[in-house]
Amino acid sequence: MLSNPSFDEVDLHILRYLVEDATRSHKEIGQLVHLTGQAVGARIRKLQDAGVIEGYTVRWNPKKIGQIVEAFIIVFLQSSDAHQSFLSYVQNNRLIAEAHRVSGEGCYWIKVRTVSHDELNSFLDELLAFGNYKVSLSLTQVK
Repeated sequence: MLSNPSFDEVDLHILRYLVEDATRSHKEIGQLVHLTGQAVGARIRKLQDAGVIEGYTVRWNPKKIGQIVEAFIIVFLQSSDAHQSFLSYVQNNRLIAEAHRVSGEGCYWIKVRTVSHDELNSFLDELLAFGNYKVSLSLTQVK
């Protein structure tokens, strides 16, 4: 059951097909949900206008371009004054794939991809300017 009455089960199916493969044509999705491609396009525009669909992305394999080290880092900022400079650092650092402000353990959780353990170590040295951290290395992605 959907909590927003503006959307129905067909919208949910369209959304699921797009999440599976955003390159699917409106016509192909229409065949799957028993609508015309034009009707699917209208529903997709409605989902975009409502902010349900925020954009499109590409799934990729970072290991194929040499980013073989993936680390999850809990960041403990040294002071409340460090947040703004840390956020600026996060936005401008190419190694940071994701960053989340969290409740619970730490202030931020970040996901970093590097080409080597030496590059990760240099990154961790830079993090010390903002506070302390705890690192976990990814062994393999299961989903």
